[in-house]
Amino acid sequence: MADIFNWPEISEDLTRIGMAALLGGLLGLERELNGHFAGLRTHMMVAIGCAVFMMAGLVVGPQHEAVTRVVQGIATGVGFLGAGTILKLDEKEKIKGLTTASSIWLAAALGTVAGLGDYGLAVVATLLALVVLGAIRPIERAAARRFGQAGNMDTPTGKGKDKK
Repeated sequence: MADIFNWPEISEDLTRIGMAALLGGLLGLERELNGHFAGLRTHMMVAIGCAVFMMAGLVVGPQHEAVTRVVQGIATGVGFLGAGTILKLDEKEKIKGLTTASSIWLAAALGTVAGLGDYGLAVVATLLALVVLGAIRPIERAAARRFGQAGNMDTPTGKGKDKK
């Protein structure tokens, strides 16, 4: 029975999947704390799923062509998931959810990179994304107030600190 488990491989798998879950979770937490539709668990599941797909692609064959096909499939599939978070409201030209859709897409990319074992890239991309999602928001709002565009921003209207 001891031969069934390859503990070093299991440890590497847990590290890759854990990193994907952690980094996807950071994006999801930001979205959830600000009252967006897709939050912590959604982003974590997307990142974990992508890491598993990437790892499966590497197991099947680390050939360049096989791995790029997995990445293409992930990008396409997650695009459909993200599209489900975009809402066209009754008002003319009022669309909500684009930033959340893009953060789901990025969670997929983070899971993909973590699945490949490139943790440095995954961490740097997560940190930059958190800056874009959090620190840029006040600048965006100030510019919108200054130029009278507050009604056209991709911000939540429900719960969270971004109520209008």
